[in-house]
Parts: sequence; structure tokens; C-alpha cells
Amino acid sequence: MAVAVVAVVAVVATTLDAASPAPAPARAEDTASQRAGRVTLGGVDVRLRERTGQVVTVDRTRGHHARVSYWTLEDGRWRKRFSVRDGRIGYGGVVPRRQRRQGSGDTPLGTFGLRWAFGMHRPDPDWSVRYRKVRRGDYWVLDNSSPHYNRYRNRRQGGFRWRLPSGHPDASERLLDYRRQYEWAIVMDFNRQQVRRRGGAIFLHVNGRGATAGCVSVPRRTMKRLMGVLDPARQPVIAVGR
Repeated sequence: MAVAVVAVVAVVATTLDAASPAPAPARAEDTASQRAGRVTLGGVDVRLRERTGQVVTVDRTRGHHARVSYWTLEDGRWRKRFSVRDGRIGYGGVVPRRQRRQGSGDTPLGTFGLRWAFGMHRPDPDWSVRYRKVRRGDYWVLDNSSPHYNRYRNRRQGGFRWRLPSGHPDASERLLDYRRQYEWAIVMDFNRQQVRRRGGAIFLHVNGRGATAGCVSVPRRTMKRLMGVLDPARQPVIAVGR
């Protein structure tokens, strides 16, 4: 979920570890814990899924800032491929997923699948991730009375109150209102069960001017890079830590 207006612009230097001579392997204990379906990468606990070979970690540093890193499993060992310091989380901080409430500005803790993507441009033929170009009338439904809660839907399809003003507690997100943040966005599978009042529209997307409203965001070039490397066949996940 993006934030349209933020009063203070945070300028933080972005550092790419890709320039290092060689990627850093995970510690020995990381490889051991991987066999149990869990691994600690960059200080973040990750719950692996079957056949997971790609992980994005989000390690909160201060306030709404976070270090966001991309890891791959190669020859049985996790290796960090690149990392940025200017990641962002929600203005409300982080909270266990089951305690999250709609409109709180909290980013849910835990591991989530990176399911598919949407954005403002046509898909790149070299991408593996499933992608949908945003069109006029596209919303992410946050209307608690709708059976399409926490789903992508066009207003022509009906089934939700798309006319509600943005300040209404059941207002849905009109995706074209966030052209900067949603230039590219990857859907995190938070609240797939559509638990009402827990919220939704939790994505990995491009940085706006400050904190998000619960999503994870990264600099534009990092987001574009992730769009090019994530592969659904490798069951990519994102893990948000404290």
C-alpha cells in the first residue's frame, strides 16, 4: 500500500553489494537450518517453501528504513547477490501478521510469497514473473463488505464500492493514483484468506517520498533489477524482520 503524500523527504544513500568481488555465502548454521525449512539470512529469519531458491530479506534499520537484500540458493548454499540500504517499510513500523489492522500503516512480519506483478509499463519479454499492466479503472479492493476484498479488480466488474472517497475506512486503492510507487509492484501473499479488517494491498514496490502505508519499497533501479531476476519456478519469497 503506497502513501501519496509525505511531509518529510528522506534522502538515504543507496549501496549495492553487487560491486563486491564475490557474493558472500551464508554461514554454516544457515545451511544447516535450511534443511529444517528455515534459514537466517542477513539477520532475518526466513521460512522456506518447497523448492524456494530466491529470497528477498527486509531488515529494519531505523524508523521506516530497512536494508533489503536479494539471495539465491546455489550448490546448497545461500549467497547474497545485491543489497540496498534505502529500503522502506510502513510508517507504523512492523507488527506480527495476525495483529495487523487495516489503515494502521504497519508492515507485517514474516515470510510471504512473491506471487505476481503489476505496473505501469508493458511487460518485458525477458521477465519470468507473471505481470499485469495497470489500466484505467483498476483497483486493489479494500472494501470490507466486498467478496473481492484484498483482490485486484476493475470497477467495470463491480462487486465493490469504488466510489468511496480516499479517506473512507473501506476505500479501495485506485492503482493509477500511484504511478511512481507502482511503476512496478510485486504482490506479497499477505492475507490471502481475506480476513476482514486485517488489510491488504501489501506489495514490494518502488520508493515514494518516504515511508509506505505497510508495503516494502526499494529504489527504482533495484525494483527493476528484481523484476528481471525473480523466477516463479524458484518459489521466491520475501522475509520481513524486526
